[in-house]
Order: sequence, then structure tokens, then C-alpha cells
Amino acid sequence: MADHLEASVTLPSDPASVSAARAHVAGALAEWGLPPDAELCDTIRLIVSELATNAVQHTFGQSPTFTVDVVLIRDERVHIGVTDSHPRFPKRLPAAVQQDNGRGLVIIRWLTAECGGRLRIRPTRDGGKTVAVELPWPGAAATVQPTETVIAVAQPEP
Repeated sequence: MADHLEASVTLPSDPASVSAARAHVAGALAEWGLPPDAELCDTIRLIVSELATNAVQHTFGQSPTFTVDVVLIRDERVHIGVTDSHPRFPKRLPAAVQQDNGRGLVIIRWLTAECGGRLRIRPTRDGGKTVAVELPWPGAAATVQPTETVIAVAQPEP
């Protein structure tokens, strides 16, 4: 397989785009040889669903679109990132027992840690942010430090 494979899609910040984002990533993973019924594929679909939902719900209409990128690096790591143009970084919200939302980032962190991956949140040059997860690819030696969460606060250079 190639050293670097990538797929990207930009979608409107609309609830209907969440399933489109999930389908896009699942299609790319299948093209790269990950069976649709593989546990990692299920995990990635859930992570994409949560990231895309956050991009739609928490940008308050200030990000008309969001972009989903998936990159396979040397059959060792898969990188999934969701970028929007809203400047506010996600934060963990206190979720009441009766509350139906507020747990997306907790779910993403848990799934990422369970797979031995890494979660990063970085600002973009245009003032938005990218929330990204990097996970080991099946059959690859673990090259990612597990359970690490990095939130970059440095401003991008012009």
C-alpha cells in the first residue's frame, strides 16, 4: 500500500451531514482494506459521528461548513480530523444524568484511549480549529503514545 493515503470531504453544518461524513470515512477505510465489520471501523464511525455532531451543534451557525479528513500513514496510523471555522475550542461539559447531550468529547477520549490513540485539538490559520484523533492501524506496531490528549493553544503564524 502507499505510504500516505488520504480522503477529505467538506460538508454543510447541517445535522444531515453527520451521516454523510460517517459514510465518506467508512468508504475510504474500506478502499484501504479495513473490513466494514472490523471493530476499528465501528470505533472510527462512532468517533466521526461525535466529531461531526459537535461541529454542527456547537459552532452556533458561525461555521457554515466543516471538513472531515482521514489519512492512513504507512499502514501504521490512521488520522481522523474534523475542522470547522468556529474559534471556540471544545470543552468537557458537566452532563446531568437526565441530559441527552454533553458527552461527545468524553466518548471520543474514551474510544481513543481504548485503542491506544491520541486526541489533539489545534487552531487553524483562519481562526477555527481541528479536532483530530490518531489511532494505530490494524497489524501495525503501536507507534502512538496511548491515552494522550493534547490541546494546542499556540496561535498559528500568519
